[in-house]
Amino acid sequence: MTRFLSLLVAVVCALAVGSASAAQAAVSQNSPEAAAISFYTWFIQHDSDQTYPLSEPDIERYVATDTVGRLRNDYAHAGPPNGVDYFLKVQDYDSRDWLAHIQVQRALMLGDVAVVPVSFGSQDPVHVLVFLKRVDATWKIIKIDDTWEYR
Repeated sequence: MTRFLSLLVAVVCALAVGSASAAQAAVSQNSPEAAAISFYTWFIQHDSDQTYPLSEPDIERYVATDTVGRLRNDYAHAGPPNGVDYFLKVQDYDSRDWLAHIQVQRALMLGDVAVVPVSFGSQDPVHVLVFLKRVDATWKIIKIDDTWEYR
């Protein structure tokens, strides 16, 4: 009986892990959550002192063209809004920690706009709200907002 219970527990654990993997795989389909994860993985990997992802053409794979144009114009004339990076809402961060700790919550649909809460970092996480819209069958970022109190 003990062997049977041990086997049953092992099977239940394996199914639970498989279900979690299946849920993560479902996110990897063309969903707003997957688009947010893909963007931030790309962004953090390409953010450095030598380059800034906003200046790279590949950013338009993730961010709507109009949004990219307005941001490039704003950065050229006044620098980053509120003195922090528009996409991350911080000045400095640990890229290795953030890459290893990107978490998304289920999207909230508001008409044709998906709002995806995203958190970065293992200690003192930073939270942003990513607004996405379908453009030619692809989820594109149209806006990012912080979760700070109004100042």
